[in-house]
Parts: sequence; C-alpha cells; structure tokens
Amino acid sequence: MKRIEVRLSLAVVAPLLDVIKEAAVGLEQTLAAPPALQDLEAEFRTVWEGELLDAQNEDVRALLALFDGEFFSEGVVAFDADNAETVVRACAAVRLRLRARHLSGLTEEVLESGETELAKLPEAVRKAFMCYLFLATLQELIIQHLESSIIES
Repeated sequence: MKRIEVRLSLAVVAPLLDVIKEAAVGLEQTLAAPPALQDLEAEFRTVWEGELLDAQNEDVRALLALFDGEFFSEGVVAFDADNAETVVRACAAVRLRLRARHLSGLTEEVLESGETELAKLPEAVRKAFMCYLFLATLQELIIQHLESSIIES
C-alpha cells in the first residue's frame, strides 16, 4: 500500500475530534463489540477480554494520533501499510460506540445512506452522526486503497 495523504477541513473535522475523544474514553473499559464467551471458563474469558480491550484501546490511540500537530498545521492525515488496518479497526470501534450511545434512534438505512435532515436532529445526535459518516468515509478510503494495492501486486 502506498502512502495516502488526505487533506481535511480543520473547521469541519475539529468538532468531530471531540466526539471521537468522548467515544474513546467510553471505549477504555468497554469493548465496542463484546464477543459471546459465556461458555468459556471465567478466568480464560477475563484474560481474553482484557487482551481484546488492550488491542482496541491501542487502535483508538492510533486513530487519535493521526490528528497531531501536522494535522492542525496542514490539515493532512496519512495512511500507509503500517497504520491502515489499525485505523480501520479503530473507526469501526468508535462507530459502534456512537451507534450504541447516540444513534440508536436512527434506522440502519439512515446510518448507512447518510440521508436525513440534519437540522431536525438534536445537536448531540447531529455531531455523532456526522462523526459516524466521517469515520465511515475514512474506512472506505483506506479499504479502496488496500484493495488496489493488492490488485497491483
């Protein structure tokens, strides 16, 4: 995979970072998609869930690290083979958290199409929805470039 640099609008993305950071705090102690491990021995389940939680938190930290000083000075985030899969997983975790906490009142169709009257949504839901769509777009961009890298090799 080549390095992908994406220029983003600071005015648009900066408020969404607050939503991502809030979701990240909520994900520190909670798995975005807890596995069904009821049949496992309690000790094994605890260890496995702890490892999954550690990995999830590492992924989310990598996502947040994209929005560093370079982003705030140039408006650019970059993806490459080293961070692409991690960022895709982190976006998925944050999106699941947003769905559970803020977007449960929206239908699956609205969430996936992005078609709704934003002005009619309460501010917190509107911000979460915009963040959800932003993260989906990042995932799609990375996946498209991953697939084209696989095809080219």
